[in-house]
Amino acid sequence: MTTDAAVERGLNSQGESDAPIYRAAAALLRARRARGVLVDVGCGIGRFLEYASDLAADYIGVDVARHPGLSPDAAFHRADLDRDSISLPPASADIVAALETIEHLENPRAFCRELVRVLKPGGWLVLSTPNQLSVLSILCLIVKGRFVAFQDGSYPVHRTALLPVDLVRIAGECGLSEIELGFSFAGRIPLTGAHYPRTLSEMFPQSLSDNVVLVARKDA
Repeated sequence: MTTDAAVERGLNSQGESDAPIYRAAAALLRARRARGVLVDVGCGIGRFLEYASDLAADYIGVDVARHPGLSPDAAFHRADLDRDSISLPPASADIVAALETIEHLENPRAFCRELVRVLKPGGWLVLSTPNQLSVLSILCLIVKGRFVAFQDGSYPVHRTALLPVDLVRIAGECGLSEIELGFSFAGRIPLTGAHYPRTLSEMFPQSLSDNVVLVARKDA
């Protein structure tokens, strides 16, 4: 059952993330020749489809509430991801995306198991979350005792901070293979509103990217 608080948190997320996250996720999938039915979990306004339209033979959005910006033509399934199963049968998707979603939830392992359930054997999972090991986030932790994306103003919308190694461990625990981490190659410079040049972020991706992206395959 979807609660009013869950709907409010979902709508407060604004329904979209930064473009570099979508580009990084789509590039990782494209490099693996992933194609087919795309289930976008935590879809918001469905912006990921703009970056992955060549990968998606069909698109299904899943979220706690249908955002007004989501195309009326998009198939949509409502789910409170802290409480509900996704209302799709097992092995429904060739690609499951969960971009900037896992940090909003109480139980990341249960969530990942549900993502794997709807993924077809041989299909690909891609998910992202704020990068707690960026220079900006580590400095914020030292100064304020909180990761930068998990300060008081972000709570309870952002609830669960995960390190890159946590993502890898969870993916392995869920039976996924060919696990690889990528980064957004976009990072804010501390104490400024500016971003590092992309070429510099590519040289030091973990330190100079605001977001980490994991891609993994469900064994056939």
